[in-house]
Amino acid sequence: MLDKLQAIHERYIYVEEQLSNPEIVGDMDKFKKVNKEYKDLKVVVDAYFEYKNIIDNITSSNEMLKDDDPDMREMAEMELSDLKAQKEEMEEKIKVLLIPKDPEDSKDVILEIRSGAGGDEASIFAGDLYKMYTRYFETLGWKIEILNINEGTVGGYNKIVLEVTGEDVFGKLKFESGAHRVQRVPKTESQGRVHTSAATVAIMPKLELEDIDINKADLKVDTFRSSGAGGQHVNKTESGVRFTHLPTGVVAESTDGRSQIKNREIAMQRLIDKIRQKQVEEHNSKVSSERRSLVGSGDRSDKIRTYNYPQNRVTDHRINLTLYNLDKIVAGDLEPVIEALILAENAKKMQEGEA
Repeated sequence: MLDKLQAIHERYIYVEEQLSNPEIVGDMDKFKKVNKEYKDLKVVVDAYFEYKNIIDNITSSNEMLKDDDPDMREMAEMELSDLKAQKEEMEEKIKVLLIPKDPEDSKDVILEIRSGAGGDEASIFAGDLYKMYTRYFETLGWKIEILNINEGTVGGYNKIVLEVTGEDVFGKLKFESGAHRVQRVPKTESQGRVHTSAATVAIMPKLELEDIDINKADLKVDTFRSSGAGGQHVNKTESGVRFTHLPTGVVAESTDGRSQIKNREIAMQRLIDKIRQKQVEEHNSKVSSERRSLVGSGDRSDKIRTYNYPQNRVTDHRINLTLYNLDKIVAGDLEPVIEALILAENAKKMQEGEA
């Protein structure tokens, strides 16, 4: 472990030097990437120094055990007991820090919420999910931009698309993809019966062309006039954008944004996501996987979480987590759920690493 930590420390020193390199400082994109790596490495290096300090203190205490003074030996034994406990605790912390991170965790995301089965109540629930997420984003200092809204007839949304920007956004939200189920008495129910409705959430990391092997020459771009809701603007301008990736035949389009520029960006994100998914599926067909991913396929049919209002209960079915604080969670206190999912994923990675 010490050898690995020493290598990380050497990389940290190199990256720190790069932050003062005029070539890096003059290129905002490069500077942001280097600065992000520096911050990530610093967390590990700080833990490394703390760990080394504990080891040095253990060595000193062992030397004190050789002292002729019984009081000194007693003091050393007491210190050793505390230091060994600290060492074990720090080793566990470092093991987690050394788990390889998903490079996409630092990405911003496109978040899409759609009403599912349940009619008007599903639209209202989709609106509740939107409020829950936006309140959570506020606590983290993240920013959102609404890209598309299709409101329900009695409240909530049939569909809402957001762009979420901040620090490690995808890393925290990637577990939210799937079907969210609600059990409660709908506002539209006159007889007080509990109904079950659903809304789906899709989280797409905002990737750039450089993040995946896509040659611009392989892209066919079409623009077209949007149709449907959206007012006169979409009918008068060719704001809709469609990308076709010629080598794979993958097609992605967008009419969610108000401008062609925004729709090009959204369509590209969708194209990249589809191509990546295709590559993942091709890889998985060659390499048989015995374990299903913690986050599932992200398919809309996956029921990942249930919100039961009569019991004030939230259950995440993937990790068998049940909490009786639904009122706080829908008010934006999502951290306990997300932290539990991250811990479960880290534990799984550690087990696979040990195996």
